[in-house]
Amino acid sequence: MDDNSTKFTDEEALHFHSRGKPGKLEVNPTKPMATQRDLSLAYSPGVAVPVKAIAAEPDLAYDYTSKGNMVAVISNGTAILGLGDLGALAAKPVMEGKSVLFKRFADIDSVDIEVDTKDPEEFINCVRFLGPAFGGINLEDIAAPESFYIEQRLKELMDIPVFHDDQHGTAIIAAAGLLNALDIAGKSIRDIKVAVSGAGSSALSVIGLIKAMGLPHENALVCDSKGVLHKGRQLDQWRSAHAVETDKRTLAEVMDGADVFIGLSVGGAVTKEMVKSMAKNPIIFAMANPTPEILPEDVRATRDDAIIATGRSDYPNQVNNVLGFPYIFRGALDARARTINEEMKIACAEALARLAREDVPDEVAAAYGKRLKYGPGYIIPTPFDPRLISAVPPAVAKAAADSGVARKPVEDLKAYSQRLAARLDPSASFLQKIYATLRGAEIPKRIVFAEGEEESVIRAAYAFQQEGLGKAILIGREELVKQRLRELGLPTESAFEIHNARLSTHNPVYTDYLYERLQRKGYLYRDAQRLVNTDRNVFGACMLAHGHADGMVTGVTRNYDVALENVRLALDARPGERLIGVSIILAKGRTLFVADNTITQLPSSEDLAEIAVQVAHAARRMGSTPKVAFVSYSNFGSPDTEHSRRVAGAVQILDRRRDVDFQYEGEMTPRMALNETLREIYPFSRLTGEANVLITPGVHSAAISTKLLAEVGGATVIGPLLIGLERPVQITQIGARVPDIVTLAAVAAYDLDVEHRSWAQKTL
Repeated sequence: MDDNSTKFTDEEALHFHSRGKPGKLEVNPTKPMATQRDLSLAYSPGVAVPVKAIAAEPDLAYDYTSKGNMVAVISNGTAILGLGDLGALAAKPVMEGKSVLFKRFADIDSVDIEVDTKDPEEFINCVRFLGPAFGGINLEDIAAPESFYIEQRLKELMDIPVFHDDQHGTAIIAAAGLLNALDIAGKSIRDIKVAVSGAGSSALSVIGLIKAMGLPHENALVCDSKGVLHKGRQLDQWRSAHAVETDKRTLAEVMDGADVFIGLSVGGAVTKEMVKSMAKNPIIFAMANPTPEILPEDVRATRDDAIIATGRSDYPNQVNNVLGFPYIFRGALDARARTINEEMKIACAEALARLAREDVPDEVAAAYGKRLKYGPGYIIPTPFDPRLISAVPPAVAKAAADSGVARKPVEDLKAYSQRLAARLDPSASFLQKIYATLRGAEIPKRIVFAEGEEESVIRAAYAFQQEGLGKAILIGREELVKQRLRELGLPTESAFEIHNARLSTHNPVYTDYLYERLQRKGYLYRDAQRLVNTDRNVFGACMLAHGHADGMVTGVTRNYDVALENVRLALDARPGERLIGVSIILAKGRTLFVADNTITQLPSSEDLAEIAVQVAHAARRMGSTPKVAFVSYSNFGSPDTEHSRRVAGAVQILDRRRDVDFQYEGEMTPRMALNETLREIYPFSRLTGEANVLITPGVHSAAISTKLLAEVGGATVIGPLLIGLERPVQITQIGARVPDIVTLAAVAAYDLDVEHRSWAQKTL
């Protein structure tokens, strides 16, 4: 993954690789190794059981070992990056780096293997016997033409995917970009003329894949350092496959009238005059690194109708292999494919092309400092697009099944896509239950997006509807909302319900309602009217109060307390309930609910008991069986302070209630609450397993702990979520990203208080 725009010294690069543990990889066990029993299960004698099972049924290796998620990254160092033949040992930093990328982008474990031979037969003989250890083989930095032969023979000899990324990775990404460039230029792959500079492994793989996607053989002319590959030349078997009958002999002649240029050769190979001679709306993929065949600025100085891609990250449209190899292997491994074939490569390219046409998420905009939009300057997804993991592997897995190379076809591709999203984003798995419920609703919930003129809110509302989560209602001026939609490249005919608070026909009703609520709090009728006309949070809350909407999300432009104060002018807490802020912590396989972190500054014992009841029911509504721990800095009265007595008092209150239907215990430290083994010294504790609902003694302790976990603990934090209001309202943090707004809108539509209201009614 090249990044030519990043500047650093040689010393910095060496320090990066040497600091701490040398290198970039380590091995960590996936099972507990804390006790003698753990060790006995992991090794002798317990390990004998899966050994016998696999000996009897080899495919069980995918169930009992890491084979199904393990790739070998293998090189002999004969073509390291752009540095040439520096040997197997010098290739190790690159191969470790490739392993890191597998893990970072697709959660695939890998081991780098450097084979110290330049003899193709010796290399093949070494690698062919590694099949039992790995689910796939990624060949890397092997010089052509030996790389063609090595890959071909290993694919014949092994029954797991073998993939030379230098060839096929570039081909897949270039093909994806070409599909979109052709779409923008209004051209068909079956009609274009293609000029190719370079006849190495990458260039031949690119042109081979494009031909497999529909480019006629005679429409591509390939040039190496000696000129055009034509039928009259003596060529090896790989180059001769692309030779054609032609009287053209030079790259300049080939480019004259060409629709597409593909370069994987040397810097400066193309001149401005060559670009001038190309057809209308030329597509120029100058991918030589570090210097392209022609610089984009030179192309633009010559043609204003060109679509340009390079291999560099400091120009738009980078053809970056990291967009391909992690995801094609992810799909291949999960389908237990025997090989990676042309159908799978094409499926990968088409999935990437489709993704570039969709609205770009906030993570990408933040990483690149601008909002990318499908067009000549954005035809290839960016490496940090979080949707890649859920969009590309399912397409690859489907192609593996359709082409007959999948040992275990993925049956439910939609569910598979959701699992993949959760693999790198812990919140995705947690939110699947909510999203599935909302998508299955007979009547979609109507959710107010109060700050409806804000760019992020409009995009969130669009995503909310596109994902089938409900109906979005925007509060704002219609002409301004539609202008924003045009600027964002979103359809202006999006089926949003838009309300201008000042012009709404509901204003008299809302004003009367608000005045009746506020007249004994010093408000005049005109004050109520002004609030309805000008405060979108008040207007939205009034919509909820009158049943004109089912929920609301706000907070992007105002701090939490101000937004809540606005909403409470029109809405109350549920009778007998209280408002509570709950944060959901997702970390290390755990889901924790922490409360109250927004409302009650220093809750009494009675407050803490009621908070526990409401949050326990919210946790159950979210699919968890609540186990409540009242946390403190002491364990069961040691030390005995006013603070600990207040927490212990909440437990005593719950002891006296007969309507409590969940486990609870306290007071205890968070460590004690989350570690059942530690609680063995307190045999009277009635809490079993790990607590998943933590009730803190005050707003400050809850807010500080959740923010610390998010910033330095690596946890994913959802919320704080607001529960206890008579209508579902969720308040984001100021400047919230689009995914966060969508999440809270979905939570509002799901309504966390449903179960507690039902429970409370039964109790009453």
